[in-house]
Amino acid sequence: MFKSIIYKEWIKIRLIVLISLGLSLLALINIFLKVRHDILFVDAANYWYSFLFRGSTYFGILKYLPFVIGLAVAIAQYIPETVNKRIKLTFHLPVSENGILIRMHAFGAAVLLALFLVVMGLFTAGSAIFFPSNIINPSLVTMTPWFLGGMATYFLVALILLEPVWIFRGLYAVVAAGFITVFYTSASIGAFRPVLPALILITLLLSFVVLFSGYRFRKGEM
Repeated sequence: MFKSIIYKEWIKIRLIVLISLGLSLLALINIFLKVRHDILFVDAANYWYSFLFRGSTYFGILKYLPFVIGLAVAIAQYIPETVNKRIKLTFHLPVSENGILIRMHAFGAAVLLALFLVVMGLFTAGSAIFFPSNIINPSLVTMTPWFLGGMATYFLVALILLEPVWIFRGLYAVVAAGFITVFYTSASIGAFRPVLPALILITLLLSFVVLFSGYRFRKGEM
């Protein structure tokens, strides 16, 4: 049963995941081609100086990519379930309703997390070719809230899409839009280090909110 649920979820999101991976690779290639170009025309020490002391970044193109990916995966996974309330058919399987929803949600989150870790791993490996660790580490700290924002976007969009009442969907969307901006607040490189544990905890807590809309959907709230 579990394998069938996983296969069904993968069928829904596989195209989005592959496209997202492709776009991420193109973004990384763009980043490192630009870095290589700039280093060839500027002394490397001066180039590094701009990152260490002027707050410049070389990876800004990645900022909103996790948000877009999280949004796309949530839509691909949950929109089909809400068309004519098809998810109710899933809830009639001989497995607990919460158990099915948790498996669906956990699979989507796991795929999204794996994708983000691959992107961050490739970014780290590529950066190591051009930069020392005292540039790479603050860069990763700066990027981490963006990827946490992508996960939070996935969780909140799932909450919105499974909500059966349109007026509540609208209210959730307004709150979610304001909340997600916290992850994308502009700051100097490495400045988010003190708040990363809080952002990670908030993101983990958001992973459970879909159960509320799932409960209302199952009970046919109007």
